[in-house]
Amino acid sequence: MDWNIAWRAALSQAVVVAALGAATGLTLSHEFFESWGWAVGPVAWLLATLVTIAVWKLPAWPTIAGAVVAGLISLVGVVTGMHWTGAAIALVLFALWCGWQGRRPGLRLAV
Repeated sequence: MDWNIAWRAALSQAVVVAALGAATGLTLSHEFFESWGWAVGPVAWLLATLVTIAVWKLPAWPTIAGAVVAGLISLVGVVTGMHWTGAAIALVLFALWCGWQGRRPGLRLAV
C-alpha cells in the first residue's frame, strides 16, 4: 500500500467533487436534482476521477474501474438517504484502491 498515493488521490478527488457539488448545488434547482441527480452525481465522480488520474499520473483504466466500484458501493448511502455519507465511503474506498495500485512495480507518483 502506498499511503502517499492514497492520501493525494483522496484529496484531489474530494476537492473536485466538493467543487462540482457546490457549483451545481448553487446554480441548479432542487427539482433538477430530484429528476437528474442519478446522472449528475456519477458524472461528477468520474470527472473528479479523470482529474485525479491526470494530476497524479495514475493508470487510467484501473483507476476508473476502482472509481466505478467505489461509486456503486456508495449507492447504499444514496438509497438510505445519506448521500454524503455514501460519498465519503466511496472516497475512502477510492483512495485505498489508488494506494493499493501504488504497490505495483513501476508506478511512481507524479509530483
